[in-house]
Amino acid sequence: MERDGRGTRYTRDRFFLDTNVLVYANDRSSPAKKQAARRLISMAFESRRGCISTQVLQEFFVAVTTKASVPARNARDQIVELARLDTVIVDPEIVLGAVDLHLIHRLSFWDALIVRTARAAGCRVLYTEDLQDGRVIDGVLVSNPFG
Repeated sequence: MERDGRGTRYTRDRFFLDTNVLVYANDRSSPAKKQAARRLISMAFESRRGCISTQVLQEFFVAVTTKASVPARNARDQIVELARLDTVIVDPEIVLGAVDLHLIHRLSFWDALIVRTARAAGCRVLYTEDLQDGRVIDGVLVSNPFG
């Protein structure tokens, strides 16, 4: 992990963006988080190392249209753009692996699904604020880009 000029940690490996990163890119109430999220998303596209999942796209739509008041058409346009990233389709094997992680690590099912999907995508780092920063789960390092 490296740090940029603002102290945000970044990886040179494949990485996974959790829903909260995408939502903060639309958050007018938190300019610092918005800027950090946009840097990560830009890096995901420019480096071609960023990954998301169908779960993330679904959660993103619901969150930005209900919490961030983004019009549905604008959210749809963003999803079209975000889907250009390496997007993992959540299949039954990933779901069952998430159930196992839920049982082993006592994670919420949805967090376990994000971790398992990141691993299935070959990502070494998961950018999220929803799990303990620095924790390694199922071989994936959790990194809070906002903390």
